[in-house]
Amino acid sequence: MYEQIKLPYATDALEPYIDKLTIETHHGKHHATYTNNFNDLAAKAGVADKPAAEVLANLDKISDETLRKGIRNQGGGYYNHNLYFEMFSPDAVKEPTGKLADAVNKAFGSVEACKEELSKLAAAQFGSGWAFLSVDSAGELHASNSLNQDNPLSEGKGWTPIIALDVWEHAYYLKYKNLRPDYIKAFWEVLDWSKVSARYDEIIR
Repeated sequence: MYEQIKLPYATDALEPYIDKLTIETHHGKHHATYTNNFNDLAAKAGVADKPAAEVLANLDKISDETLRKGIRNQGGGYYNHNLYFEMFSPDAVKEPTGKLADAVNKAFGSVEACKEELSKLAAAQFGSGWAFLSVDSAGELHASNSLNQDNPLSEGKGWTPIIALDVWEHAYYLKYKNLRPDYIKAFWEVLDWSKVSARYDEIIR
C-alpha cells in the first residue's frame, strides 16, 4: 500500500511563505486523494507490490490504456507530492552540501543559477504542472518542467527527481492568487537543501 507522507512539520510551520490553509488543503485533501486513487488503480493493474517510481518508469507495461492513464496521473500526483512536502522545513538549510553541491556547480555554475533556472521553468509552465531538478544514472543533474502530474520518470527520461516545485494553482492560489512568481520565490525560503543533498546521496550511492 502506498502511504501519503506524514508532514515532518506543523501545518503552520512554513508561515509566512506557505500558509496553514494551503498546507491543510493541499496535503490533507489534494494529496490524500491522489494517494487513495493511486492505491485503487495500482491494485486493479496488479502493480501495487512495486515501488511507485518503478511503476511510473514502466507505464508501458500496463496494457490497459485506461489504467495506464489513470496511474500516470494519480501515481504521478502521489509521487510528486510526497517529494514536494518532504523537502520543506521551517529551519531550511539554504545551500546544498557535499556531492550535491559539486554536482550543482558543475551543471549550473552556482546554486543561485540552479534556482534561477528552475524558477524560470516553473514560471513558464503553461497551466498546471511542475519544475524538477533530477539526477541521472551518472549523477548528473537536469532541470526540466512537466505538464499535469507527469515527471521525468513517467516521461521516460530515466532521471530521478530530487526537487519538485509544484505550480498547480492549488499549491499557491489561496495565498498568492495569480502571482505565481511570488510563490516560486517563497518556495526557496522553505526548501531544505540538506534534505535534497541526502536524497541525492542515496540515489547515487
